This record gives sequence, structure tokens and C-alpha cells, in this order.
Amino acid sequence: MTALAAALVAAATACSSTKTTGGGGSEVRLVDAGKLTTCTHLPYEPFQFRKGRQVVGFDVDLVDLVARDLGVEQKIVDTPFEGIQTGEDLNAGKCDLAAAGMTITPVREKNLDFSRSYFEATQALLVRKGDTYGSLGALKGRKLGVQQSTTGEEYAKKHAKGVETVQFEDLGLLLTAVKTGKVDAGINDNGVLYDYAKKNPDTKVTAEFDTGEQYGLGVRTGNDALRAQIDKTIKKAKRNGRYDALYKKWFGTEPRT
Repeated sequence: MTALAAALVAAATACSSTKTTGGGGSEVRLVDAGKLTTCTHLPYEPFQFRKGRQVVGFDVDLVDLVARDLGVEQKIVDTPFEGIQTGEDLNAGKCDLAAAGMTITPVREKNLDFSRSYFEATQALLVRKGDTYGSLGALKGRKLGVQQSTTGEEYAKKHAKGVETVQFEDLGLLLTAVKTGKVDAGINDNGVLYDYAKKNPDTKVTAEFDTGEQYGLGVRTGNDALRAQIDKTIKKAKRNGRYDALYKKWFGTEPRT
């Protein structure tokens, strides 16, 4: 038996069922009865981060709506992003879904199934307040911080010519490196960088790069019942105003239409 096959068997064995949903007419099976277990990678403020002893954020509140529709509670597991985007955590039964401010890409779609898009994002550039780097070209000969396994890192590889990229395991380390001058700038999704600059006025966002990215919640390949329920919940939340309320709560503005 291959390692992948063993992981799939383990996942199937670990699953227990919850009630039949209205999402696709099929029974949603959860890895932990009574819990909707979410894999994420902290911190990624304001999507998911620790506040005291709790994990809070836009993604957290959105998945809470899915859990409520299933009649269960959300349980959050903090795990490296690599295991999320490769589908390994989902295949091994570590969680039911992944919510990590994750862009839908063709490569990732080979490893897991995505819900409908729930957030529009693009890449942006963060620098210290006194610096004037307004493009990747302006950083030639300088250091650019990237978060490993992200679309920001991929964008930098393609477009940051003559720039030294410095890889960081998580967003928190990347942001600290910009703030302390370890790197000259950092690239990541606009939502998290604007949020950080708002709370850290000694930094600023100087550029956005139109990458047209869409975030999705991930489930194990073939887990159509749970994916259908997630899609149903997102659609309902956008229709009844709950999505707009969550967006304004975490981003301070109404979502773009």
C-alpha cells in the first residue's frame, strides 16, 4: 500500500457522519462527530489569527456559518500551509475543510476541491514608511520578503527581476522582517497588508499588482456533499446580508461589487 493510499484509508476510517444537509442531498461526513474541523495556518490577519486564547477572523466567522448550517461547532487546527495546499491534511483526515486565505489555482485544484469563490484578492507591496519603493522594478538589488508556498512568492519569481527574495514560513515573520528592516519590502495579499499597515503606521502599502485572485475554501477531492453545503452557505450569506456584515466587520468597508 502506498503512503497516499494509506492516508486515504485512514481518512475514511476516521470519518463519522452528521445530519443530511440540503446542500446536495447527500450526507456530510465529518472527521470528528459534532465538529466541523478546519485546517488553517496562523497568523493571517484579518482572515485568521489569535486574539487572546481564541482564533478569530473573517474566515473563522464565515466557516462558523457553515458549521451552524450543519448543526455543529467549528474546531480549528493550526498547521503548516504546505500540508493544506497540497491536500495532504485533508487526505489524512486531519480536517474537514481548509480555510487559509487560499487562492484558487490550477495546481491546487489538482490536490483538493474548492468551494465557490468567497473573496477577491490581489498582490500588494509593503515597505517601511520612509521608503519609496513603489514597484518591483524599484527593488532591483534589494531584498524582497515572500511567504513560502504562496501566490505572492510565485508572482515575485516571475516579475521581481534582479531582486533577492527572502523566504519566510509564515506571514507574521514576513511582516516583522519588513518592519525591522531585515528586508526592504514584502509581497503578499492586499487584504492582510492593508490591515497590517493600518495597525502599524510605520509601514505602508505602496503598490498593488492586478493578479485577479479568488479565495476558496478547500475540501478533500471528491467530498462533494461538504463542498455543496459550503457553496449553499456562502450563497445564502451573500443574499441575506451576513456576508456583507462580516466583510465590513473585518475590513471596515463594504465588499466591491
